[in-house]
Amino acid sequence: MRLLVLGATGGTGMEIVRQASEQGHTVTALVRSPERLSKPAHQISIVQGDLLDEHQLTRVLEGQDAVLSAFGPRVPVSKADAHLLKQFAVTLTAAMKRSGVRRILFVSVAFLFKNAVFPPAYVLGRLLFPKIVADAAAAESVIQASALDWTIVRPPELTDKPYTGKYRVRSGHLPVFGLSISRADVADFILKTADEPSTIGIIYGISN
Repeated sequence: MRLLVLGATGGTGMEIVRQASEQGHTVTALVRSPERLSKPAHQISIVQGDLLDEHQLTRVLEGQDAVLSAFGPRVPVSKADAHLLKQFAVTLTAAMKRSGVRRILFVSVAFLFKNAVFPPAYVLGRLLFPKIVADAAAAESVIQASALDWTIVRPPELTDKPYTGKYRVRSGHLPVFGLSISRADVADFILKTADEPSTIGIIYGISN
């Protein structure tokens, strides 16, 4: 597949880029700081640009099969970035419509699972990370209202542990005692889901 990876200089984004290139996908990464992304063994295309610029996004989207987004604000979230995810979602969905690319996989946060009890994800998110919860919820609303072929993945705490392939996935729910997951396993699920039509329009909880 021809994949555009956004948020490619973050931990999860770099894992997506690495695994996608190793699997033989044609990978393009749009980043603000190319020097922060070291090229993996297989060649990828690194394009310098602004993810909040609709025209730049539209140009780089041309010819892509899917968008894999691991983009997110740095923690702690500054006042300037309080609505960053929503702004990004608005820009991205508009650019996708203009370019004709329909498939998007979006990494969000498990804090949005209001029905999670073990752990009480939503309660913890509202108490500890209210800005992230509000902004991620707004971004998801934009994506769901876009009529694009979206899949949303909500992982809990992300770790730098190695790939295991042994993770739990639930549709519309966070797995019980879903406390953490490695970025490598999230990337694995994202890539396995990218060309699977049955996952369109579904929000997934995923954890080790």
